[in-house]
Amino acid sequence: METKNKEKVFDAVKMMREIRDKISSETENMTFEELKKYTDSRIKSGGLKPIGQ
Repeated sequence: METKNKEKVFDAVKMMREIRDKISSETENMTFEELKKYTDSRIKSGGLKPIGQ
């Protein structure tokens, strides 16, 4: 049997790297306190609920 090469419709690794690079560039010069505020605001605006709450 031959394997047919299919073009990827969705590349999860590529997406994860792009998101990680975006976050890194947004937070690169932040202090720890600024980073905590950034993280809290992103969680609240994203509609996510932290584990255990």
